[in-house]
Amino acid sequence: MKSNGRLITFMAMHADIVDLRQFYHSELGRLAEQSIAMALSSIWSRLPEERLVGLGYVVPYLDRFRADTERTFAFMPAGQGAVNWPVDSVSATALIFDEELPLPDSSIDRVLMVHSLEFAESPRETLKELWRVLAPGGRLVIVVPNRRGVWARMEHTPFGSGRPYSRGQLTSLLRETNFTPGATAEALFFPPSKLRAVLRLRRAFERVGRTLWPAFSGVIIVEAQKRLYQGLPVAVRASRRVFVPVLAPRGIPTTRDGA
Repeated sequence: MKSNGRLITFMAMHADIVDLRQFYHSELGRLAEQSIAMALSSIWSRLPEERLVGLGYVVPYLDRFRADTERTFAFMPAGQGAVNWPVDSVSATALIFDEELPLPDSSIDRVLMVHSLEFAESPRETLKELWRVLAPGGRLVIVVPNRRGVWARMEHTPFGSGRPYSRGQLTSLLRETNFTPGATAEALFFPPSKLRAVLRLRRAFERVGRTLWPAFSGVIIVEAQKRLYQGLPVAVRASRRVFVPVLAPRGIPTTRDGA
């Protein structure tokens, strides 16, 4: 973490795309996806002709929601890597920097962030960029590891990497970046165990956990709306990215006459 006055930047390595795909193809990953998708559905209101962007590694969840959208994109950070999606049609995947999205102002109705905010180099700058691309009244749905939960302490899942959040931290961050927090949900109350005997009790853990210990969920889900009555300061931001080509062709060496 680097501090410069009031600006605090958290440095975290993105989860690798290979590890993310491997996790969601495992039994533990499939059950985690089901629990999170169920919690998302409880706060996911339908928007007519919706333009939806998934930021991070959102592929398992976009498959559930894209049928009701006008168009859907999967934006994957450069530090994470990207995979082709969807597999049954023309690719809607883009490799991006989360502070410089390739979208015009007010062009998106909803953004879903999974495996994203906890890895952001500057969470405030990322959220400001999302504020820019969201349409008036646009919605932002964030899924982040809960700092009080067991999943944030276990490194064999992607939820054990990056910076976990408390509900209060996430709410404060949203308000600072001109979002109004709204509906919330929790998921992943069952332990991140690979034992089948434990995984078979997942439904019971989820049901009891939501009632008895919601503060200790594995992830926190918050929906927020773009706030319009307080504008963001207008400033020209210079890109902090340095682009290095993977292949730098040097051309064909030439020789002088008589050499």
